[in-house]
Amino acid sequence: MPTFKAAAYAKFFVYLVVVLLINIAGLTLFARVDLTRNDLFSLSSASRRVVSSLEEPLTINVFFTRNLPAPHNGTERYLHDLLAEYARHGGRHFNYRFYDVSPDAGDTTAEAEENRRLARSYGIHPVQIQVVDRDEIKFKQAYMGMVMIHGDLIERLDAITSTDGLEYRITTAIEKMSNKTSALLAVEDQIRVALYLSESLLSVAPLMGLNDLAKLPETLKAVVERLNPQHYGKLHFETIDPPADQDLTELGNALDIMTLKWPDTPEHQVSAGSGVVGLVLRHGQRHVSLPVVQVFQLPIFGTQYQMAGEAELTGMIEDGVESLIDINADIGVLAGHGTLPLVAPPPQGRPEDADITAFRDLVSQNYTLKAVNPTDDGISGGFETLMILRPQEKLSDFALYQIDQFLMRGGNLFIVLDAFKEEFPAGAMPVYRPVDSGLEQMLAHWGVEIDASYVMDEHCYRQRLPQDMGGGEQIIHFAPLIENQNIHNELPFMRNIRGLVAFRASPLELDRQRLDDLKLSAAVLFSSSNRSWRMGEPINLNPMFSTPPPESEMEGPLPLAVLVEGEFSSYFDGKPMPVRPDKPASEATEEGQAGDPEPSAGVQGVADTGVFMARGRPAKIFVMASAEMLSDKILEPEGRSPNSIFILNTIDDLNGRQDVAILRSKEQRFNPLDPVTPETRGLVKAVNIAGLPILVVCFGLLVWLHRSRRKRRIQDLFRQEVAR
Repeated sequence: MPTFKAAAYAKFFVYLVVVLLINIAGLTLFARVDLTRNDLFSLSSASRRVVSSLEEPLTINVFFTRNLPAPHNGTERYLHDLLAEYARHGGRHFNYRFYDVSPDAGDTTAEAEENRRLARSYGIHPVQIQVVDRDEIKFKQAYMGMVMIHGDLIERLDAITSTDGLEYRITTAIEKMSNKTSALLAVEDQIRVALYLSESLLSVAPLMGLNDLAKLPETLKAVVERLNPQHYGKLHFETIDPPADQDLTELGNALDIMTLKWPDTPEHQVSAGSGVVGLVLRHGQRHVSLPVVQVFQLPIFGTQYQMAGEAELTGMIEDGVESLIDINADIGVLAGHGTLPLVAPPPQGRPEDADITAFRDLVSQNYTLKAVNPTDDGISGGFETLMILRPQEKLSDFALYQIDQFLMRGGNLFIVLDAFKEEFPAGAMPVYRPVDSGLEQMLAHWGVEIDASYVMDEHCYRQRLPQDMGGGEQIIHFAPLIENQNIHNELPFMRNIRGLVAFRASPLELDRQRLDDLKLSAAVLFSSSNRSWRMGEPINLNPMFSTPPPESEMEGPLPLAVLVEGEFSSYFDGKPMPVRPDKPASEATEEGQAGDPEPSAGVQGVADTGVFMARGRPAKIFVMASAEMLSDKILEPEGRSPNSIFILNTIDDLNGRQDVAILRSKEQRFNPLDPVTPETRGLVKAVNIAGLPILVVCFGLLVWLHRSRRKRRIQDLFRQEVAR
């Protein structure tokens, strides 16, 4: 017996030593496995690339109230784990700290109060959250923000209320700060921040509701002085009062600033005059114009003027400097030809500008938009992607030639067209006229055709009607809902996109034989459902008159967006060389062919187009026939909806930023269940209602039978022992 006890104690002691050694080894040697489908709790390759490439120290100060109720306590834990992952890959240049801003037993300690003052100095203020306490709903103030400090630059994330997209926000902010630091250090001359303000405006400003306009120079000077240390002293502020004899209209048009004219107003002792007001950031030959006075058209009240506040001015100057010094990669945008006004609309604005505000802002977060007019300037390059957004006027052959040769040089095209232009004759129903921009024939040469119709779908958006319109739902057939099975998820930048909505989209047709002949590959990114059809001319999109056709006329699925890639052949190969429109026809020669390796000397009109390329380098073309997909009706400002992520991911893919696209779509709020048939739903329901109880009963019977057999075996053993 003593020997048995000694062996037991020895075994326990050995096990204890092994457990202690494993824990000691785990302090320095550990591994973790992320079993989530999208690696939600591991850093993406883009985050690892950005944080590991830091050349100067980056410090993150987190101000987060402790012991918050769900789901905010989960956000705090996730933020702890996420920053620890950044630190593991960032090395000595990455540091972070959580500051205690929480009250202790109901009272705020001196340390917590000091940390709160520090948070407020960085611009981090508490937000109001909802708390359920003892069956009561209460509201509580909580700090949920962080500050990133990189050199003299400061970036704030002041409302971290959820984990959705948090890694993307942190990574893009770090990359932006790193790029901005490098760009500012490379700036040799100062960046001039010039306020153009006519003194004549000060007399009429109170009548316009701009009572503080006279204080604007002082306010802007204070803002620039506060921003200057963060910009390495590169900012220089000045106020300019244009001379009275200068043509203010011409000045306003040249600088894109607001020009105002007013009549005599004797009752207010104001004489007729004119003036300009606007903020212009200038560096070298480039300038960025910022509207410091906004104009609003309000019902009843009419035209209203509002001056930007100090916080708004600070943000505008920061964004303007970033645009001016090119901290982001460039994207070319086709200007003119009736395209969507994406680049720098004038301060007065146009009604159509508001339609793509969200798209413009989302793209501008990571790219600098450069207006390109191929007819006037050609396409010199300097960017990887050219956006062509809904041209409604026919492009000249010379402009098409410039686009063609940009593609041949390895540039990518992001093309969004409309098959129809909607017009509203006075007192009549809208009329849809076909659009011929010239790009349609070029795309057909590369195997992509746009059908002159709209895609209608039974599986579509259903609009809830207000009670004054009878209530219920209105079926919008021209807004198809795209399900997961109709999305090309195999492509990396499309992997986590599981649902989209289309709007007034025209179907695309791929000429597979043409694509094979040109050795191009094409992928349908998403398409309509099997229950879809085309609406050709005459077009009537009134939902009251839209009815599905018979089953035999259903044509789905219909492609709505495609991506073509490979080495493209020139659309102008073997065709006469196009002449710049402003050149006289006599300067061109009928002998010039685009396919000639050395054009004859008589072709003077295209001497500046460069060497013709008949076969291009590897490139990509994205095509979608619905400009409404870029409008504020579909895209939201935060960029977290599936449609926003799809558009931004496509642009990133064209610009060689696939890792950023994967990071953006890493977390998806929209995860629909796979569609099932009514029979399958009925079977699952029956199993849940009756199958589980039956399974429990069967399991109980099996246990009872097992115990009965065991009982009989024991009884038989006892009988045998008694018989002996």
